[in-house]
Amino acid sequence: HIEGFAPEVAWVTQAGSSPLERPLALRPTSETLIYPYFAKWIRSHRDLPLVVNQWCNVVRWEFSCPLPFIRTREFLWQEGHSAHATLSEAEAEVEQALEVYRYVYEQLLAVPVVKGRKTTKEQFAGALYTSTVEAFVSCSGRAVQAATAHCLGQNF
Repeated sequence: HIEGFAPEVAWVTQAGSSPLERPLALRPTSETLIYPYFAKWIRSHRDLPLVVNQWCNVVRWEFSCPLPFIRTREFLWQEGHSAHATLSEAEAEVEQALEVYRYVYEQLLAVPVVKGRKTTKEQFAGALYTSTVEAFVSCSGRAVQAATAHCLGQNF
């Protein structure tokens, strides 16, 4: 999974004027951190579904020109992580999350969005698929990814 983020990982090699013994990766995503704990928290089918929400900062070096107020290199985001007994339950969770995002954008923020799926090339590294809501930016004529929900299957 982390290989899919390799081009976007920012590395710290120095603290002040002292070089570090080992470079430190700044977190591009949380899956590789949180899912080993799922293996400890889930001991039987009775522990399912397990749904965890978290807010965290991530750093991604994924583009050459960050856009203030749209996307910077470091940003705070909300992540939901879940484990389910069946693929259909997991897919229902993905759809429910996407519907919540759509509702917030359209009903609370008055920003119209289009629901859809990312292409294989655009999907989250390691995901079975990534669904998305995209908003239109009229001044540029482009769409901007407003939120995503991923079905990870058993890839983590």
